[in-house]
Amino acid sequence: MEQLPDMMGASLKESCGIFGVYAPGEEVARLTFFGLYALQHRGQESSGIATADGSKIRLHAAMGLVSQVFNEAALDQLRGNIAIGHNRYSTTGSSRKFNAQPLVVSSPLGEIALAHNGNIVNAENLRRQLEDSGYIFKTTTDSEIIAYLIASSPGKNLIDKIKHAMGRLQGAYSLVIMTRDKLLGVRDPMGVRPLCLGSLNGNGSWVLASESCALDHLGADFIREVKPGEVVMVDSAGIHSFKGGKAEKRALCIFEYIYFARPDSLINERRIYQARWAMGEQLAKEYPREADLVIGVPDSATAAGIGYSLASGVPYTEALLKNRYVGRTFIEPEQRLRDLGVKLKFNPMSEIISGRRLVVVDDSIVRGTTTPQVINLLRRAGAKEVHMCICAPPIRYPCFFGVDMATRGELIAARMTIPEIAKSIGADSLGYLSVDGLIKAVDLPRDTFCLACFTGSYPVPVQLEMDKLALETHTVTGQDREFCERIDGK
Repeated sequence: MEQLPDMMGASLKESCGIFGVYAPGEEVARLTFFGLYALQHRGQESSGIATADGSKIRLHAAMGLVSQVFNEAALDQLRGNIAIGHNRYSTTGSSRKFNAQPLVVSSPLGEIALAHNGNIVNAENLRRQLEDSGYIFKTTTDSEIIAYLIASSPGKNLIDKIKHAMGRLQGAYSLVIMTRDKLLGVRDPMGVRPLCLGSLNGNGSWVLASESCALDHLGADFIREVKPGEVVMVDSAGIHSFKGGKAEKRALCIFEYIYFARPDSLINERRIYQARWAMGEQLAKEYPREADLVIGVPDSATAAGIGYSLASGVPYTEALLKNRYVGRTFIEPEQRLRDLGVKLKFNPMSEIISGRRLVVVDDSIVRGTTTPQVINLLRRAGAKEVHMCICAPPIRYPCFFGVDMATRGELIAARMTIPEIAKSIGADSLGYLSVDGLIKAVDLPRDTFCLACFTGSYPVPVQLEMDKLALETHTVTGQDREFCERIDGK
């Protein structure tokens, strides 16, 4: 079944979550399960874990949430000292069973397993070259392209192969890679997607994860972030670092701070919660409104709502409650329930809202198709005025680096002025945080970030009408069934 769509269709879709652990003597599959659980917010379409015991790689992956894909029996089959895991939200390739990760491919150095967060902008050209060299693809993801590119690259060892592949890849990629006896973490030279390193139990066990919150849940100590362009390798001799590539600029996705990352995560030594709080404070300075109450649309805008309240002196309240599980189910609602739209996900408390002027803080407006439903919900609960305040500047350009955003024609801010958007969504007024205000709130140098969705200035050249399903036009062989059976453990 397809996942119930996010009722806040204005929200962005997360990028993927990746996790890896090297821990001899530990139950690495179980550690990875809980690591993926902590990263569930980054992808809810499929989940998978691969383990290695020095001689064999085992894999289990399927459609669904972490808790739906794995049970005790599945984890018991995943034996070994090393594991990698993946939560997927599709940015290249459809949401289908054979696109679940991790992927396992053969190489001259033996099998390698790979999990990927990001998006490769030159994927079609690379796939065509690999197909011309005789490689047969089992998926329609750019992640398999990365795996085969590494496998086919020249080099006497895996580090040399990865370095060579990094020289040909364009775009965003944070990777965890596993061989029968090694764990590796790789981050693209621009550092678009996060990846951090932790130490587990202080006994030579190491963890790699998209976000530091996954380390916290396992009691692992945060050591540092994997540097842009770095390759980290863990084996029986310890941990090693290699320079895999360099770029002229850094391009960390600013939406990690606005929306993607969990509030308790650290990225670039900046706590996400604090950054969102500061966004709300800055919004209050840039867009003050006379109002009775401030509401943060839960959960991504809660901290920003509190920040707006404290800076403006307008009281903050929880008047819009969220059913956190509706958007996480794979049970298809009947048509009558689908027609309820946003009411399935949010419930306003009319006793608090009725007769009040509201400042409603949200993280972003993308298409502008369901934000009106939220505003209408508040008005039906008796809101006298609804003033929308948005933590992100107007999104006028699509993302090609691992965020399923929209085509430019679908982006409401690319087609309308701010007053026109306010009228379209039914708000009494609408204010966006400025790019300068956003940078000030995050409190990191401007050249740290990719701001292309606001400015149209991409860190590398992109094809402006790239389609996440572009690789679907390539033939996927009859080996699909064999692959799907393998990831089901049959």
